[in-house]
Amino acid sequence: MRLLLVLALSLLSACQTVAPLPVDGRIRDLHNGQSVTPQMLVERLATAPRVVLGEQHDNRDHHALQGWLLQALATQRAQGSVLLEMLTPRQQPRVDAVRRLPALPGDLPDALDWSPGWDWSLYGPVVEFVLAQPYPVLAANLDNDEIRQVYRRAPALNGVHANTAAVKTVLLEQIRESHCDLLPESQMPAMLAVQQQRDRRMAERLLEAPTPALLLAGAWHARRDVGVPLHVLDLGSSDAPVVLMLAEEGSEVTAAMADYVWYTPATPPQDYCAQMREQQQK
Repeated sequence: MRLLLVLALSLLSACQTVAPLPVDGRIRDLHNGQSVTPQMLVERLATAPRVVLGEQHDNRDHHALQGWLLQALATQRAQGSVLLEMLTPRQQPRVDAVRRLPALPGDLPDALDWSPGWDWSLYGPVVEFVLAQPYPVLAANLDNDEIRQVYRRAPALNGVHANTAAVKTVLLEQIRESHCDLLPESQMPAMLAVQQQRDRRMAERLLEAPTPALLLAGAWHARRDVGVPLHVLDLGSSDAPVVLMLAEEGSEVTAAMADYVWYTPATPPQDYCAQMREQQQK
């Protein structure tokens, strides 16, 4: 009976239509440097039990492509689960309660206790789409109290892949740059521990999730060379997830970082460092 249900869902998905691509761009297979069409990419991702989709958080094109990819993958096979960096364990009961409703509530951000740190105008369409689907939507991040505990006293990070000096050096440099060199050096070990414990939690959740599973996360979490895929290996999996990186034209994405890159048009740079310095002076 279960087999018949799976087949029925697969046939139903195959009959679904996918909206036109919302964004111009180009896709490259980083293993061989060849160009890939969107349909070819979808067919390849559909065979992977686990996919990590890296984004630039403030890029509207990336969020539009995420929605398109989820719809396109549904035409190839039934989705097992979707995991979001933007959700924490404390929010999971709210997510589950919303999914049980006959229709999504009009005050969805309030119903989910959505964090204002994640711009709802960007994330809302994808969240609304996945919550309307039959598969589970799962929290992949740490709660704030867990982050505070890690910051005060970092737990041991087991494993040989994510625990190397080379990985930590790259992440420390990224933390410095992302905080505009404003963080005291004394805080850097704690900040690194938080970053890596977030990666470890996402990897744990990804391995526990029903497959095929897809994780939406920031680019640094998604990277094969420093992020979640290394932690997946450290947790005992023999296969790292397939990584698709969404990146703006002009960004450097190598085969060490991802399996595929989907380049979108470059957007005007935002001077976040000037904003951070201004806030620090107040």
